[in-house]
Amino acid sequence: MSVVAANSTRISKRFAELRASGELGIVAYITAGDPSLDATLRFVLALASGGADVIELGVPFSDPLADGPTIQRASERALKSGTTLAGVIDVVRRVRQLKSGFVSNELRPLNEVPIVLFSYYNPILQMGLEKFASAAAGAGADGVLATDMTPEESEDYRDVLAAHHLDTIFLGAPTSTDERLAKIAACSSGFLYLISRTGVTGAKDALPDDLPALLRRARKATQLPIAVGFGISLPGHVSVLGGLADAAVIGSALVSEIENAKSVDAAAAALGDRIRALKDAARHGLSRREGAP
Repeated sequence: MSVVAANSTRISKRFAELRASGELGIVAYITAGDPSLDATLRFVLALASGGADVIELGVPFSDPLADGPTIQRASERALKSGTTLAGVIDVVRRVRQLKSGFVSNELRPLNEVPIVLFSYYNPILQMGLEKFASAAAGAGADGVLATDMTPEESEDYRDVLAAHHLDTIFLGAPTSTDERLAKIAACSSGFLYLISRTGVTGAKDALPDDLPALLRRARKATQLPIAVGFGISLPGHVSVLGGLADAAVIGSALVSEIENAKSVDAAAAALGDRIRALKDAARHGLSRREGAP
C-alpha cells in the first residue's frame, strides 16, 4: 500500500502531487508568536501565497536544544509576547477558517496548505497528549514534529496522534546509523525530516559534501518523502537538492527576514518574496532536469 493510500493527510497528498510532477517541495518554518500571533497569521498567508508546500509553525520553548541563535531569539520574542501552545493551535484554526485566496500560480486554496506543529515535547506534555492531539486535529493541523521525542519513547505519542489522523514526523541525522535511520523512518509518517549537518539550525553558504551519501542511506530506509533541513537558505541550495531530496526546509533564513523587517507588512512581503524565489529555483531545476530550455 502506498503512503498516500495509507494516510491521506494534506501532507501526504501534497507530496504525492510534488512527486508526480517531479518538483522539489518547499517546507517553510517560522516561529509562531514572533512578534505576535496576529503577525504569525499574516506570515502564514504570505508563505502560502508565495508557494510554500508545507508550513511549519514553531512552538516557542524556553530551553531549546537544536535551535541556533536566530531561532532562539525568535523564541524569546515569542515567549515575551505571551505565546503559548494553545495560542499557536488557535492560529491554525484561524488559517483554516479562511475561505478566499489561492497559492501563487496554483488553484490551491490557502487554507488547504499543510501545517505542521513543530515543538519540543514539554509543552505537549504540559497540555496533555490527548488534549493536544484533539485540539491540534480539531484546529486543522496536519502533523507534529516533536524534536526531542525519540522512537523508543514514542509509542503512546504515535498511537494518540494517529488516532486523530495527525502525521508524526521524526528527525534523521548524519550521525544516525543505517539501523537507526530505519527505526526513525518506521515511526514516521507524512515525511522524514533529514538534518543535513551536525550542530544547530542556521543559514549556511554551502551544503555539506556528504549530503548525497546521507540521502542515499535514508532512501534505503524509507519510501516516505524526505525533506532536508538545517542550513538551507539559498536558491542555489534548492537547485542542487532538486535531484536528491523531495523537499527543502527553510527556517532560519525566514526567521531572519522577520527579525530584520521594519514592520509586519514588510516582513510579510519579504517572506513571500523569499519563498517565490526558492520555488522558482525548484521549478528551474526541474526544467533543467527535463532538458527544457
